[in-house]
Amino acid sequence: MKQPANWLAASASELGQAIGAGEIDPRELVDAFLDAIDSHSDGSRIYARSTPDRARREADQASRRVQEGRRLGLLDGVPISWKDLFDTAGVATEAGSLLLQGRIPETDAVVLNNAWAHGLVCLGKTHQSELAFSGLGYNPVTATPPCTLGPDSVPGGSSSGAAASVAFGLAAAAIGSDTGGSVRIPAAWNDLVGLKTTHGRLSLDGVVPLCRSFDTVGPLTRTVEDAAMLLAILEGKPPVAPLGAPLEGLKFLVPEHVVLDDIEEAPADAFDRSIRALERAGAVVESASLPEYADSLDLTPYLFAPEAYAEWKSVIEESPELMFHQVLKRFRGGKQILATDYIEGMRRLDDLRTSCMTRMEGYSAVLAPTSAILPPETDRLNSDPDYYARANLLALRNTRIINLLGHCALTLPTGVPSCGLTLTGLPMAEEEILAIGATAARII
Repeated sequence: MKQPANWLAASASELGQAIGAGEIDPRELVDAFLDAIDSHSDGSRIYARSTPDRARREADQASRRVQEGRRLGLLDGVPISWKDLFDTAGVATEAGSLLLQGRIPETDAVVLNNAWAHGLVCLGKTHQSELAFSGLGYNPVTATPPCTLGPDSVPGGSSSGAAASVAFGLAAAAIGSDTGGSVRIPAAWNDLVGLKTTHGRLSLDGVVPLCRSFDTVGPLTRTVEDAAMLLAILEGKPPVAPLGAPLEGLKFLVPEHVVLDDIEEAPADAFDRSIRALERAGAVVESASLPEYADSLDLTPYLFAPEAYAEWKSVIEESPELMFHQVLKRFRGGKQILATDYIEGMRRLDDLRTSCMTRMEGYSAVLAPTSAILPPETDRLNSDPDYYARANLLALRNTRIINLLGHCALTLPTGVPSCGLTLTGLPMAEEEILAIGATAARII
């Protein structure tokens, strides 16, 4: 842990422990990350802008707290990145769109302020899909970050730069947002842990919106322990690492509907291997009917695009030429939906949420592949509009269900590149899912 090269590959928890033990000075740590951002060949594709002055000021404060024996918590002095839709006072927050170019907020987002209050250091703002409305991470307007699967692949979105910042050693952890899979897809495709929180658990004040009915905030990390501690910090609570839950005797449910349809070979094999590992650890895995999965997906056209277009219509239609045509098309897809259809859809969704929670009783979590597909190739997305649309829908299919039904979820790396395993829990059951995930991550 005493060499900067090791620092860049360490988890946030490991760095926090080393800072507390006096093995790392936060000032040296932040300089190591800032130097790595500046020198990395893809640094400008990952970070929309770094914040070196703020980062060094916060690291200096953390260093003084260590010397005076008054650290703010386990992660005090640890540098992390923020998706470019979290407001940062005096620093541009543009949400991956030229429509918001030059937008400079006066105050920090509430979750960012909570992180600062616990000593986390802000390294900067990461690139993302335009206005967070794509699960692929392909953004020809600002930048498309790299993917760990290879230089020809997209990283997943919309928290694309957030995932890349951690996966490529340019942040100890990252904070993203998830409306239909935007934390979990890039986490899975870059072999990270990603937590989708329950809608309403974490503050959205100071977060550029997409669909206020579904937007959530969540961390992308190297470990489940980091995700758990960041959840608490973002909520304004002291960080606590999960102890891990024994898997023996726990019951898991694999839905008979939707999640395994049209799945590619690699994610299918990774899912099967993960299931077998859980069973060897004593867990019981059952298949059961969850018709709410398919029924909720049927409501998708009536809910996401209409709300997103209502949010951004006036801004978009003033300068539509500034947008990538595929993202513009998705937004405009909400133009023709009647208000009555939207309202009926939301009411139907409430009924589906209630019935799905009833079916999940007795199970510790629902299991599914995070994404049915591997990261698509950038060139094909650019040259084949129909393929782009299909890939985006299929990438987000399994994750979007969870946003629709209002659950929390955790994606874990499976050991198969760019293939994640999702554990889904009931609303506000993050702590239980994290405890199970902490154990599962060690065996799959």
